[in-house]
Amino acid sequence: MPPNRVEHVMGLPVSLRIDDPGVPAALTDAVFASLREADERFSPFKPGSEVSRYGRGELARAGVSGDLAEVLDLCAEYRAATGGAFDAWPPGRGFDPCAVVKGWAAQRAARLLTDAGVARFCLNAGGDVVVGGGPWRVGVRHPEHADRLCAVLELTDGAVATSARYERGDHIVDARTGRPATGLLSVTVLAPTLTEADTTATAAYALGAAGVAWAAARPGCEVYAVDTERRVLRTPRFPVPV
Repeated sequence: MPPNRVEHVMGLPVSLRIDDPGVPAALTDAVFASLREADERFSPFKPGSEVSRYGRGELARAGVSGDLAEVLDLCAEYRAATGGAFDAWPPGRGFDPCAVVKGWAAQRAARLLTDAGVARFCLNAGGDVVVGGGPWRVGVRHPEHADRLCAVLELTDGAVATSARYERGDHIVDARTGRPATGLLSVTVLAPTLTEADTTATAAYALGAAGVAWAAARPGCEVYAVDTERRVLRTPRFPVPV
C-alpha cells in the first residue's frame, strides 16, 4: 500500500497520497513534521511563535531566521505588486502572513518528496494542492454551492489554489481600504509552486475585479475566476479537460 495520510495541521485538513512503491513511512512522517514545525514557528495565533514575536517588535528584521526572512520578502513583493491591496500588516490588525505561509509551508513539505525522488504524489492542504507525476484531476469548488464543482482541471506537475469567502466569510481584506475585498466570488490560480498559486490567488481576490488580469499577467500563472456577476473568467491555457 502506498503511504497515504490525513492530519489536521495549521488549522486545516492536510492529506498526502504517494503512488510510488517502496516509499518509506519515515518520509511521510517528515512531510507532516515539516508542516507542524511551520505552524509552530509562523502562526500569528501562537504567542510564542517567531511570527508573533516579530509582530510584537521583540525581533528586529535583521534578527529573524532565514525562513521568516524569505516569508517577509514574499509579503513585501506581493504588497508592492498589488499597490498595497495585499498586505500582511492589514489596517487595525497585527502582523499576519498566513496568506503566504500556508502555500509556502506546503510547497516546502512537497520539496521533501521531490528531493527524495518521489515521482507521483498529491499533497492537499485544505483544498490547495501541489502534485507531481500526473495527470491528476483537481476539482474547483463552486463558490456558492458546496456540493458542486464549477470546473475540473488536469494537472501533471505544479500547484493550484483557490481564494473565496465560502469557508471563512469575508476574511480577505483589501488593505488599501481596510474593508473586505469585493468584486470576485472566487479566484483559482495554477502556478509552478503552491507558494505562488496560493499567494497570487489571495492577492488577486484582494484586488477585486482587477485581480484576474493582474494574476493572469504573473509569470507562469493561469486563472479561473467567478465574479460577483456570476461570470466565469478564464485564461486560455487553464487546463480544463474536455
